[in-house]
Amino acid sequence: MNRRSVSALVLALVAALGGCGPAPASAPGARSSPSAGEEPFWQAEFDGAAATRPSEESWNTETGNRDAEGWGNKELQYYTEDAANSGLDGSGHLLISARRAPASARLPCWTQEFCPWTSARLTTEGKVALTRGRAEIRAKLPTGTGLLPAIWMLGDNGVEWPGQGEIDICEVVGGEPRTVYGTAHGPTYFNENGIGDSVTLPSDASTAFHTYAVDKQPRRITWSVDGKPYFTLTPAELPSPDDWVFEQDVHLLLNVAVGGDWPGPPDASTPSPATMTVDYVRFYGKGSGG
Repeated sequence: MNRRSVSALVLALVAALGGCGPAPASAPGARSSPSAGEEPFWQAEFDGAAATRPSEESWNTETGNRDAEGWGNKELQYYTEDAANSGLDGSGHLLISARRAPASARLPCWTQEFCPWTSARLTTEGKVALTRGRAEIRAKLPTGTGLLPAIWMLGDNGVEWPGQGEIDICEVVGGEPRTVYGTAHGPTYFNENGIGDSVTLPSDASTAFHTYAVDKQPRRITWSVDGKPYFTLTPAELPSPDDWVFEQDVHLLLNVAVGGDWPGPPDASTPSPATMTVDYVRFYGKGSGG
Protein backbone atom coordinates (compact mmCIF):
# COMPACT_ATOMS: atom_id res chain seq x y z
CA MET A 1 0.00 0.00 0.00
CA ASN A 2 2.22 2.80 -1.28
CA ARG A 3 1.71 6.40 -2.23
CA ARG A 4 -0.70 7.26 -4.95
CA SER A 5 -3.50 9.75 -5.58
CA VAL A 6 -7.18 9.05 -6.07
CA SER A 7 -7.46 11.02 -9.27
CA ALA A 8 -4.42 9.47 -10.88
CA LEU A 9 -5.43 5.96 -9.96
CA VAL A 10 -8.99 6.42 -11.18
CA LEU A 11 -7.78 7.89 -14.48
CA ALA A 12 -5.36 5.01 -14.94
CA LEU A 13 -8.05 2.45 -14.23
CA VAL A 14 -10.58 4.10 -16.50
CA ALA A 15 -8.11 4.37 -19.34
CA ALA A 16 -6.74 0.86 -19.05
CA LEU A 17 -9.78 -1.06 -17.94
CA GLY A 18 -12.87 0.81 -18.98
CA GLY A 19 -13.92 1.94 -15.53
CA CYS A 20 -15.36 0.35 -12.40
CA GLY A 21 -18.52 -1.49 -11.63
CA PRO A 22 -20.04 -4.73 -10.49
CA ALA A 23 -17.88 -7.83 -10.79
CA PRO A 24 -17.75 -9.11 -14.39
CA ALA A 25 -17.96 -12.73 -15.42
CA SER A 26 -14.98 -14.92 -14.61
CA ALA A 27 -12.01 -14.61 -16.95
CA PRO A 28 -10.93 -17.78 -18.76
CA GLY A 29 -8.90 -19.96 -16.42
CA ALA A 30 -9.88 -17.99 -13.31
CA ARG A 31 -10.97 -19.72 -10.12
CA SER A 32 -13.55 -18.14 -7.87
CA SER A 33 -13.08 -20.43 -4.87
CA PRO A 34 -11.03 -23.42 -3.71
CA SER A 35 -11.96 -26.79 -5.13
CA ALA A 36 -14.61 -28.70 -3.19
CA GLY A 37 -13.06 -30.41 -0.20
CA GLU A 38 -9.74 -28.56 -0.51
CA GLU A 39 -8.17 -27.84 2.86
CA PRO A 40 -6.02 -24.77 3.59
CA PHE A 41 -2.35 -25.44 4.22
CA TRP A 42 -2.41 -22.56 6.73
CA GLN A 43 -5.21 -20.71 8.48
CA ALA A 44 -5.76 -18.20 11.27
CA GLU A 45 -9.16 -18.44 12.92
CA PHE A 46 -8.38 -16.06 15.82
CA ASP A 47 -9.85 -18.17 18.57
CA GLY A 48 -8.74 -16.97 21.98
CA ALA A 49 -9.58 -14.77 24.90
CA ALA A 50 -10.48 -11.12 24.43
CA ALA A 51 -7.62 -8.60 24.39
CA THR A 52 -4.97 -11.25 23.72
CA ARG A 53 -2.49 -10.72 20.93
CA PRO A 54 -2.49 -12.77 17.69
CA SER A 55 -0.08 -15.71 17.65
CA GLU A 56 3.58 -14.74 17.34
CA GLU A 57 4.18 -18.03 15.53
CA SER A 58 2.44 -16.56 12.49
CA TRP A 59 2.30 -12.78 12.97
CA ASN A 60 4.77 -9.93 13.28
CA THR A 61 3.73 -6.48 14.53
CA GLU A 62 5.48 -3.56 12.84
CA THR A 63 5.66 -0.37 14.87
CA GLY A 64 6.39 3.33 14.47
CA ASN A 65 5.97 5.93 11.76
CA ARG A 66 8.87 6.19 9.31
CA ASP A 67 10.80 9.38 9.84
CA ALA A 68 11.00 10.49 6.21
CA GLU A 69 7.66 9.75 4.62
CA GLY A 70 5.19 8.17 7.01
CA TRP A 71 5.27 4.60 5.70
CA GLY A 72 5.74 5.85 2.15
CA ASN A 73 2.37 7.60 2.04
CA LYS A 74 2.74 10.55 4.44
CA GLU A 75 0.43 8.77 6.86
CA LEU A 76 -0.57 10.08 10.28
CA GLN A 77 -0.80 6.90 12.37
CA TYR A 78 1.83 5.48 14.72
CA TYR A 79 1.71 1.68 14.66
CA THR A 80 1.88 0.04 18.09
CA GLU A 81 1.89 -3.41 19.70
CA ASP A 82 -0.88 -2.37 22.08
CA ALA A 83 -3.85 -4.77 22.30
CA ALA A 84 -6.08 -1.71 21.89
CA ASN A 85 -4.77 -1.48 18.33
CA SER A 86 -4.54 -5.21 17.50
CA GLY A 87 -6.01 -8.02 19.54
CA LEU A 88 -8.61 -10.76 19.63
CA ASP A 89 -12.19 -10.04 20.66
CA GLY A 90 -12.88 -13.39 22.33
CA SER A 91 -15.48 -14.29 19.69
CA GLY A 92 -13.19 -15.58 16.96
CA HIS A 93 -12.12 -12.29 15.41
CA LEU A 94 -8.97 -10.22 15.09
CA LEU A 95 -9.53 -6.48 15.60
CA ILE A 96 -7.15 -3.94 14.05
CA SER A 97 -8.18 -0.49 15.26
CA ALA A 98 -7.05 3.02 14.41
CA ARG A 99 -7.66 5.38 17.33
CA ARG A 100 -7.14 9.03 18.01
CA ALA A 101 -4.06 9.35 20.20
CA PRO A 102 -4.15 11.50 23.34
CA ALA A 103 -1.87 14.51 23.19
CA SER A 104 0.05 13.08 26.12
CA ALA A 105 1.14 10.08 24.00
CA ARG A 106 3.72 12.22 22.14
CA LEU A 107 4.34 9.63 19.39
CA PRO A 108 6.82 10.93 16.77
CA CYS A 109 5.36 11.50 13.30
CA TRP A 110 6.78 12.06 9.83
CA THR A 111 5.28 15.50 9.10
CA GLN A 112 4.44 16.98 12.46
CA GLU A 113 5.90 16.64 15.88
CA PHE A 114 3.52 13.95 17.08
CA CYS A 115 1.18 11.46 15.39
CA PRO A 116 -2.50 12.18 16.12
CA TRP A 117 -3.51 8.53 15.58
CA THR A 118 -2.39 5.06 16.62
CA SER A 119 -3.07 1.86 14.69
CA ALA A 120 -1.58 -1.56 13.92
CA ARG A 121 0.19 -3.28 11.05
CA LEU A 122 0.52 -7.07 11.14
CA THR A 123 2.54 -9.19 8.71
CA THR A 124 3.43 -12.85 8.19
CA GLU A 125 6.86 -12.01 6.76
CA GLY A 126 9.39 -14.75 7.50
CA LYS A 127 6.69 -16.94 9.07
CA VAL A 128 3.98 -17.76 6.52
CA ALA A 129 4.08 -17.38 2.74
CA LEU A 130 1.98 -18.29 -0.28
CA THR A 131 3.79 -19.71 -3.30
CA ARG A 132 0.87 -20.71 -5.49
CA GLY A 133 -2.83 -20.85 -4.74
CA ARG A 134 -5.46 -18.76 -3.02
CA ALA A 135 -5.28 -16.24 -0.19
CA GLU A 136 -8.75 -15.72 1.32
CA ILE A 137 -9.68 -13.27 4.07
CA ARG A 138 -13.16 -12.74 5.50
CA ALA A 139 -13.41 -9.30 7.05
CA LYS A 140 -15.32 -6.09 7.68
CA LEU A 141 -13.35 -2.98 6.74
CA PRO A 142 -13.70 0.43 8.43
CA THR A 143 -14.84 3.37 6.33
CA GLY A 144 -14.69 7.11 6.82
CA THR A 145 -12.84 10.23 5.74
CA GLY A 146 -9.07 9.77 5.79
CA LEU A 147 -9.08 6.01 6.39
CA LEU A 148 -7.28 3.42 4.27
CA PRO A 149 -7.69 -0.18 5.52
CA ALA A 150 -5.75 -2.69 3.46
CA ILE A 151 -5.25 -6.43 3.04
CA TRP A 152 -2.21 -6.97 0.83
CA MET A 153 0.87 -9.05 -0.01
CA LEU A 154 4.57 -8.37 -0.67
CA GLY A 155 7.18 -10.50 -2.38
CA ASP A 156 9.85 -12.38 -0.46
CA ASN A 157 12.62 -12.03 -3.06
CA GLY A 158 14.69 -9.60 -0.97
CA VAL A 159 14.41 -6.82 -3.58
CA GLU A 160 13.41 -3.32 -2.52
CA TRP A 161 9.92 -2.08 -3.34
CA PRO A 162 8.54 -1.87 -5.99
CA GLY A 163 10.78 -4.53 -7.53
CA GLN A 164 9.69 -7.05 -4.92
CA GLY A 165 6.11 -6.92 -6.21
CA GLU A 166 2.95 -5.99 -4.33
CA ILE A 167 -0.54 -7.51 -4.56
CA ASP A 168 -3.26 -5.39 -2.94
CA ILE A 169 -6.02 -7.91 -2.23
CA CYS A 170 -8.37 -5.13 -1.18
CA GLU A 171 -8.30 -1.47 -0.17
CA VAL A 172 -11.21 0.78 0.74
CA VAL A 173 -10.30 4.44 0.56
CA GLY A 174 -11.62 7.40 2.50
CA GLY A 175 -15.10 8.42 1.55
CA GLU A 176 -15.74 5.59 -0.94
CA PRO A 177 -17.30 3.12 1.50
CA ARG A 178 -18.68 0.71 -1.11
CA THR A 179 -15.70 0.58 -3.48
CA VAL A 180 -13.06 -2.15 -3.18
CA TYR A 181 -9.80 -1.70 -5.08
CA GLY A 182 -7.56 -4.60 -6.13
CA THR A 183 -4.18 -3.58 -7.55
CA ALA A 184 -0.75 -4.93 -8.48
CA HIS A 185 2.51 -2.96 -8.25
CA GLY A 186 5.84 -3.90 -9.77
CA PRO A 187 9.11 -2.53 -11.19
CA THR A 188 7.56 -0.15 -13.77
CA TYR A 189 3.93 0.03 -12.62
CA PHE A 190 3.58 1.41 -9.12
CA ASN A 191 1.97 4.19 -7.11
CA GLU A 192 -0.65 5.84 -9.36
CA ASN A 193 0.47 3.58 -12.22
CA GLY A 194 -0.47 0.38 -10.39
CA ILE A 195 -2.57 -1.98 -12.51
CA GLY A 196 -5.93 -3.17 -11.22
CA ASP A 197 -9.66 -2.68 -11.06
CA SER A 198 -12.41 -2.14 -8.52
CA VAL A 199 -15.78 -3.58 -7.60
CA THR A 200 -18.82 -2.05 -5.90
CA LEU A 201 -20.23 -3.67 -2.77
CA PRO A 202 -23.99 -3.75 -2.13
CA SER A 203 -23.48 -1.69 1.05
CA ASP A 204 -20.80 0.04 3.12
CA ALA A 205 -17.75 -2.24 3.62
CA SER A 206 -18.01 -1.69 7.37
CA THR A 207 -21.54 -3.06 7.67
CA ALA A 208 -21.01 -6.69 6.64
CA PHE A 209 -18.36 -9.36 6.29
CA HIS A 210 -17.09 -10.05 2.79
CA THR A 211 -14.60 -12.61 1.55
CA TYR A 212 -11.67 -10.91 -0.20
CA ALA A 213 -9.34 -13.15 -2.15
CA VAL A 214 -6.66 -13.50 -4.80
CA ASP A 215 -5.88 -16.67 -6.67
CA LYS A 216 -2.16 -16.67 -7.55
CA GLN A 217 -1.35 -19.15 -10.30
CA PRO A 218 1.63 -19.33 -12.67
CA ARG A 219 1.62 -16.10 -14.68
CA ARG A 220 -1.94 -15.27 -13.65
CA ILE A 221 -3.51 -13.53 -10.62
CA THR A 222 -7.28 -13.22 -10.17
CA TRP A 223 -9.01 -10.94 -7.65
CA SER A 224 -12.46 -11.74 -6.27
CA VAL A 225 -14.99 -10.63 -3.67
CA ASP A 226 -17.42 -13.17 -2.22
CA GLY A 227 -16.29 -15.76 -4.76
CA LYS A 228 -16.95 -13.50 -7.79
CA PRO A 229 -13.83 -12.65 -9.84
CA TYR A 230 -13.58 -9.06 -11.07
CA PHE A 231 -10.04 -8.72 -12.41
CA THR A 232 -7.34 -11.02 -13.80
CA LEU A 233 -3.75 -9.95 -14.42
CA THR A 234 -1.26 -11.72 -16.70
CA PRO A 235 2.11 -10.60 -18.11
CA ALA A 236 0.31 -9.43 -21.26
CA GLU A 237 -1.28 -6.54 -19.28
CA LEU A 238 2.08 -5.19 -18.06
CA PRO A 239 4.23 -2.49 -19.71
CA SER A 240 6.61 -5.35 -20.51
CA PRO A 241 6.08 -9.08 -19.86
CA ASP A 242 9.55 -9.08 -18.29
CA ASP A 243 8.13 -6.93 -15.46
CA TRP A 244 6.22 -9.92 -14.05
CA VAL A 245 7.59 -10.51 -10.51
CA PHE A 246 4.89 -12.71 -8.99
CA GLU A 247 6.26 -16.24 -9.35
CA GLN A 248 7.88 -15.94 -5.92
CA ASP A 249 6.59 -16.46 -2.39
CA VAL A 250 4.51 -13.61 -0.97
CA HIS A 251 3.59 -12.76 2.63
CA LEU A 252 0.45 -11.10 3.97
CA LEU A 253 -0.05 -7.68 5.58
CA LEU A 254 -3.09 -6.31 7.42
CA ASN A 255 -3.31 -2.68 8.51
CA VAL A 256 -5.50 0.39 8.94
CA ALA A 257 -3.76 3.57 7.80
CA VAL A 258 -4.95 7.13 8.47
CA GLY A 259 -4.32 10.14 6.25
CA GLY A 260 -1.72 10.34 3.52
CA ASP A 261 -1.63 10.84 -0.22
CA TRP A 262 -4.60 8.73 -1.22
CA PRO A 263 -7.42 9.07 1.34
CA GLY A 264 -6.46 12.59 2.43
CA PRO A 265 -6.66 13.78 6.03
CA PRO A 266 -9.19 12.60 8.62
CA ASP A 267 -11.70 15.07 10.00
CA ALA A 268 -14.18 15.35 12.85
CA SER A 269 -16.44 12.75 11.20
CA THR A 270 -13.75 10.05 11.09
CA PRO A 271 -14.70 7.25 13.51
CA SER A 272 -12.43 6.39 16.42
CA PRO A 273 -11.90 3.55 16.85
CA ALA A 274 -12.00 2.62 13.17
CA THR A 275 -11.77 -1.15 13.22
CA MET A 276 -10.97 -3.86 10.71
CA THR A 277 -12.65 -7.04 11.96
CA VAL A 278 -11.05 -10.18 10.54
CA ASP A 279 -12.99 -13.43 10.84
CA TYR A 280 -10.33 -15.65 9.29
CA VAL A 281 -7.31 -15.85 7.00
CA ARG A 282 -6.80 -19.00 4.90
CA PHE A 283 -4.12 -19.99 2.40
CA TYR A 284 -4.88 -22.78 -0.07
CA GLY A 285 -2.44 -24.43 -2.44
CA LYS A 286 1.30 -24.39 -1.84
CA GLY A 287 3.37 -22.30 0.53
CA SER A 288 5.29 -22.34 3.79
CA GLY A 289 4.63 -21.82 7.47
CA GLY A 290 1.71 -22.58 9.67
